[in-house]
Amino acid sequence: MSIAMEKMPKLGFGLMRLPESDGKIDHEHVCRMVDQYMQAGMNYFDTAYVYHGGKSETAAREALVKRYPRDSFMLATKLPGWEIKKEEDVERIFEEQLKRAGVSYFDFYLLHSIEEGANYEVYEKYHCFEWGLKKKQEGKIRHFGFSFHGSPELLEALLDDHPETEFVQIQLNYLDRTNPVVRSQRLYEILRDRNIPIIVMEPVRGGMLASLAPELEEILKSYAPDRSIASWALRFVGSLPGVMTILSGMSNEEQMADNIQTFREFQSLNGKEMELIDKVTDQLLSMPQIGCTACKYCCDGCPKKISIPDVFRTINTLRRYPDDWRSRNFYAGLTQRSGKASECIGCGQCERVCPQHLPIIELMQEAAGILDHTAV
Repeated sequence: MSIAMEKMPKLGFGLMRLPESDGKIDHEHVCRMVDQYMQAGMNYFDTAYVYHGGKSETAAREALVKRYPRDSFMLATKLPGWEIKKEEDVERIFEEQLKRAGVSYFDFYLLHSIEEGANYEVYEKYHCFEWGLKKKQEGKIRHFGFSFHGSPELLEALLDDHPETEFVQIQLNYLDRTNPVVRSQRLYEILRDRNIPIIVMEPVRGGMLASLAPELEEILKSYAPDRSIASWALRFVGSLPGVMTILSGMSNEEQMADNIQTFREFQSLNGKEMELIDKVTDQLLSMPQIGCTACKYCCDGCPKKISIPDVFRTINTLRRYPDDWRSRNFYAGLTQRSGKASECIGCGQCERVCPQHLPIIELMQEAAGILDHTAV
């Protein structure tokens, strides 16, 4: 592999959950976070064409590209298969990304969200792997790979067909090891067997593993009271051989500081800590929770403008704490600026783009029954 893993920072800055103010990216806040991250000696930034409704790449330009020398950071972005309707779209989108980000090349470029069905078929139909190699030859892409949400069987077949793949980005965290949909442990094993560098996304499961039920937090805090709950999830992934970079979609300076501390003073999990992680995992899996990571892919195309991840966050809390009035108040405020769960028309666009393959229509019906007749 041409990627020098030792040059990659273990913590990557994911630009999918940037801080916002009045519904727009808070650029001053992002600049402070970029400075905080760069001053810690870390320099890998991950964005995508669709993040923040198409504004994330522009935010990278304003907060990073315009403010730091080009050779001081690494920038990654992704080609969205669902936006490609004809072969010419591939080049058009790429050129638009270069302009948005204000760069002449991307250090890492990914085919976004490969899985069975539409995305994989689109990338093959429009010869995107061959196109990526051409862009490498032109110097406009330094490293070419893909992010993956499909089955282990597809991953093996894809790597057989495309041995030129330099790296793969997968969802990996301690909760998803045995998830029958994600199957992250098996994906990890396939990539390790082939010695392919791994970039990890969703290490804290969209924030789910950063804030646990009090009794679960106590399991971890009783052993290491000064460590954050999120640090356990990051250290689990960071302890795995072959993991090149771990992306965290940090939304504020406090999260940034905590994550930097975790990796600046990184310690792999010891045997006792793994036992505690396994104990927490077992108890989490016994709780009925909606496995939403708040990626918001479902939101952009929703005809009723429903903030689906926020609805699911409310339901998850109420499943655990049925009498939690704060969650109902949160939902009441949410419906003042977005659609209600009961307004879902079942069009299915959200289910087609959900990386977790959630039955969103069915879950929205459940949410409507729980929330909309009691919202204040």
